[in-house]
Formats: sequence, structure tokens, C-alpha cells
Amino acid sequence: MRPPAVAGSFYPEDPAELRTTIEELLAGVRPETDNAPAYVVPHAGYRWSGPTAAHVYRRLAGRAAERVILLGPAHRVPLRGAAVPAESAWSTPLGTVTIDMEAAGELVGGGLAVADDVPHAPEHALEVQLPLLQVLGFSEVLPVAIGVAGAQEVAALLAKVAAPGSIVLCSTDLSHYLTQEQAEAADARTVDAIVRLDADGIGERAACGRYALRGLLAWARGLDLGVRVLHQATSGDEGGPRDRVVGYLAASLGA
Repeated sequence: MRPPAVAGSFYPEDPAELRTTIEELLAGVRPETDNAPAYVVPHAGYRWSGPTAAHVYRRLAGRAAERVILLGPAHRVPLRGAAVPAESAWSTPLGTVTIDMEAAGELVGGGLAVADDVPHAPEHALEVQLPLLQVLGFSEVLPVAIGVAGAQEVAALLAKVAAPGSIVLCSTDLSHYLTQEQAEAADARTVDAIVRLDADGIGERAACGRYALRGLLAWARGLDLGVRVLHQATSGDEGGPRDRVVGYLAASLGA
């Protein structure tokens, strides 16, 4: 079982404190539901990106899903293509999350991913989503780390496993370490590309999860999904220094 890598840093390690933190984040968003098949969600520490991420997770409250698919970058381990876990469970302070090994096997068997725990072991981008999902009652996920990959490669991966009734969460932050003013301009261009489902419009420095994001947009374009921006902010908006910010986006992709 994969142990948590960033409990105590990106989110609270104490289970009671973690649950309370998440419940407070969700309570800060006006209740609203939808049946969108996919979302863009940030992945920084809850202190910074949690209020933005809550705009996605508030919409998942009460929903059921045939499959929950997490896409995100490998920040710490070089990776080409996609990697799914070989381990069958991941743990968080809130308990165990089962890995959808059937779906993982479909990707590996189809040559669309490798089974490799190494990129996942130190990675926070997918891990930080798990406690939020657990509080909402989701207990099985398919985490997919996306390394250097073409948009159509990732779109094919999603086409393989994202059947109707699935929920896809693409975990990415936007610009990094620009001034507040620079970040607002850069992120506006990125969000415009997202709304237009323009995978080629996502620049190399536009988002840390750019390969996953480009693939999500290519997949969504093939399904003619519309994009709705739910919330956008920076770490500066959340009380951090405004001379070196990180951008965050919550968006839904639906029919």
C-alpha cells in the first residue's frame, strides 16, 4: 500500500483536523450540483488552493460514479507517457482508497500506460485529491500520472477508461511564481484556451499539468463538451505574497 507522501505539509496529518478542514472548505461554497463528466482542479496545499478546489468538490457531493479517474503531472520523477499504480491501495489519514485495478489493467493491456509506482510515490498532485474524495464517499479511484505525452495519447487513454458515468479530475495549477499582475494576464490566456478546448493553446509554462490538461481538452473536444469556469484565483488572493504567486482554476467540462 502506498503511504501518504505529503500529509502534514500539503494537508493536515491529523484525521479529525483534516476532515474538519475539508468540511469547512466545502461549506464555503454555495451548494450546486451538476453531472459534468470532467473537471479541472488545482493541487497546491489546502491553505492556498483548497478554496478553489472546493468549487469542484462541492459539485460532487451526493454524486455517484462508475469510475473516478485522476490525471496529473509527475513533478519529481521523469516520465514519458502515462503510469498507473501497481499497488492496489493508497492510504491517507482518513483511511484506505482502493485503486481501480481493472481500469489500470485496461490501460496497461492496451499499451496506453505502464504499471509503475515510482512516479506516484513522492507525488502530491493526485494524492491531495484523495481526502476530498473520501469525505464525499468515494473510495475507489484510478490515478494516472501523465509525463511527456501528446494530447492525442492522453485523449486515447481517457477514451479507453472514461465510460459514461465516470468522473475525470485533471489536477493542475496554472502559472507559477509570476507577480500577481503577470499571473492574471498569463492565466487569462490559458483559461481562454481551456474554454475554447484548444489543446495547442496551453503553453509550456502555462500549467504544471499541461500534458494532462492538453489531453483532457483533446478528449473533451471529441465529445463536444462545453467548459464552465467555476472559480479562478492565485495564492496571492489567498493571502500569500503577491510578487510570486501560483494560479489556480476550478472548471467543469460538460455537455
